[in-house]
Amino acid sequence: MSDFAIDVSGLNKRFGDKHVVRDFSLQVRSGEIYGFLGPNGSGKTTSIRMLCGLLKPDSGRGTCLGYDVIRETAAIKREVGYMTQRFSLWEDLSIRENLEFVARMYGMPDRREAVAGAIAELGLTARREQLAGTLSGGWKQRLALAACMLHRPRLLLLDEPTAGVDPKARRDFWEEIHGLAATGIAVLVSTHYMDEAERCHRLAYIAYGRLLASGTPQEVQHARRLTTWAVQGPDLWALSARLQRLPGVAQVTAFGNALHVTGEDAAALEAAIAPYRRDPSLQWARAEAGLEDVFIDLMRDQPDVFQ
Repeated sequence: MSDFAIDVSGLNKRFGDKHVVRDFSLQVRSGEIYGFLGPNGSGKTTSIRMLCGLLKPDSGRGTCLGYDVIRETAAIKREVGYMTQRFSLWEDLSIRENLEFVARMYGMPDRREAVAGAIAELGLTARREQLAGTLSGGWKQRLALAACMLHRPRLLLLDEPTAGVDPKARRDFWEEIHGLAATGIAVLVSTHYMDEAERCHRLAYIAYGRLLASGTPQEVQHARRLTTWAVQGPDLWALSARLQRLPGVAQVTAFGNALHVTGEDAAALEAAIAPYRRDPSLQWARAEAGLEDVFIDLMRDQPDVFQ
């Protein structure tokens, strides 16, 4: 069997006259955490659903867990754990009852043992009889992950799993994900959080149906060859408006008590900000362009429409 849990190329999906996913290609290895990024409405969820057998591509080819993504969707679904954006379990059932119901849906012969194991592994033992509707966002997230893992999938597809969850719960969740990946499970996770993107082994950035960039976080970050300066001083809001109008300045972003001024051409950027660097009230220093800078730059020339 291939080392790739996901190996697809040229996938396309249309809904009416909208080309939602265009010539999409992706390779994800077993044991790898692959971050899937892009703006809302960019085709991320549609792509994930095609990969796990919930949607049939209009065209393209490839495999997921060794099964053909067009002809063997039923087999794919049996070996994939899919965690949706919204909590989709039953709020009037307890944690244990929810997991037992999911186990029955999978037709698991050893469901009591599987449920007990999932509860213990995800740290849910003390809350096993608590109603799901009374759980905080972080505990609901753990319950949803436990439900995904009941049937021991080889691939996890997580669609913005940490939206609305507090920072500690997000960190704990990512520790769980890295632990699962270490056992050989492949993980494809969509997120809007740049700190989460940096926790992934590799990234893909999709916008309006097109794959714009892929690679390790470092590769994606350095491929754009952006130059960034940080500036501190008085009245940064007014300064930001002036800097944004300068040729050679691609973006100006507020970061705490500083502005990050970014350009695609180092020489043009330095020429643009030269008069401001002579202002004694402003403190300038070179800065590292982050993933957020890269993704904003990627979006600058992208039309906000599907064609």
